[in-house]
Amino acid sequence: MSENENRNRRPEESSKLPYLSLGVLVLMIAGLLYVGYEYIADDAADVDQLLNTPLDTTGRELQPIPNENDQLSTVPQSSKETTSSTAEEKTNDSPKVEETVTPTPRPADEDEIKKTEEKTPEKPKPVAVDPGGVEITHTVQSGETFYGIANRYNLKSGTLKGMNPVIKDESTDVKSGVTRIKVRVQAVHTVGPGDILRVVAEKYGVTVEQLMAANKKTKNFTERGEKLIIPFPEKK
Repeated sequence: MSENENRNRRPEESSKLPYLSLGVLVLMIAGLLYVGYEYIADDAADVDQLLNTPLDTTGRELQPIPNENDQLSTVPQSSKETTSSTAEEKTNDSPKVEETVTPTPRPADEDEIKKTEEKTPEKPKPVAVDPGGVEITHTVQSGETFYGIANRYNLKSGTLKGMNPVIKDESTDVKSGVTRIKVRVQAVHTVGPGDILRVVAEKYGVTVEQLMAANKKTKNFTERGEKLIIPFPEKK
């Protein structure tokens, strides 16, 4: 048994290792505690310093922040005067512009304006038109007008004007019993035996009413040897 005990016995040097580890651990803990104590002590000193600092009781007032509008309003008066004087000098130095008054054109006389307004455009000159047929002369009777004569012979007023260029104004140049107007008709028919208005009208292709109007008849009656004016069947 003694031999077995000698074989299983642990060496004495190996039993010292746990004690060394424990000692190292204790030292580390002690170091950490020391460092933490120093940190806490420094913070406490700073707090005490802040608390023990005396307040500034000199009564200084906070100065307001200057505003841009206040700065503009506090411009010295001397600078304003300098600016105004400079502006006046520039105004005096600038060239003067002479004011030229242009006379307003006078309106034309009222009489001239009225005359201009009263001027009527020139009427086109009538062109002579030859409708054919036979030319006769008509003496203007009382109550007759230029247009009435044209309708009587179934003529257009322009055609009648072209045949009578002497007449410029129908209202003044046509006078009863004086003015003789050239007129064109289809024919002049001498009434013979059995020539009644209906027969004559059918012969020349006109109506009885046209035939009576051209001859200024109020009754459907003709006499032997009478000369009947035959108008155109259509306006020429």
